[in-house]
Amino acid sequence: MRKLQTSLSETGKIIKAIASDSKLQESVHNVVNEVVRCFNTGKKVMLCGNGGSAADAQHLAAELSGRFYIDRHPLPAEALHVNSSYITAVANDYSFDKIYSRYVAGAGKEGDILIGLTTSGNSENIVQAFNAARENKIITIGFTGKNAGRITQLSDFLIQVPSTIIPKIQEMHLLIGHVICEVVEKEMFGHEG
Repeated sequence: MRKLQTSLSETGKIIKAIASDSKLQESVHNVVNEVVRCFNTGKKVMLCGNGGSAADAQHLAAELSGRFYIDRHPLPAEALHVNSSYITAVANDYSFDKIYSRYVAGAGKEGDILIGLTTSGNSENIVQAFNAARENKIITIGFTGKNAGRITQLSDFLIQVPSTIIPKIQEMHLLIGHVICEVVEKEMFGHEG
């Protein structure tokens, strides 16, 4: 099927670009170190996104809090959108832009990590969550695309996928997220995947 070949070819080009991007690789390395520090000091990782990025955030939270390769101690990681009553209440009573920032302000503690997945870098609810994180001395990690948007200035660490194609950016966020989960697990629990 021609469309499949075209899509796989585009994915391959992006993976090659990531594999040759030393700045991005250094960012991933730094994120791993920060996540390990966070867990080793008894802190938690919070993740957020919208649509497909919310699904990716929830997936990565499950990899950390459940397991990745090995049976090991669960790590405190959560996707912030999984409580539908909370999300709909805040969206109704305030606005959808505040669904994550109110949670971060209420539950986030200094030294925690907030990971925001936003392909455009401009999702208002994630921008506001990162502002709340900054106010509470929470480390911010932005996952975005080539056009990183407003989240760039609010991210302590930035994972910037070299693409403007939304589904491809999301695919790479999950791929890079899996690498981070794998290396964090290895660093903390000493396995070879």
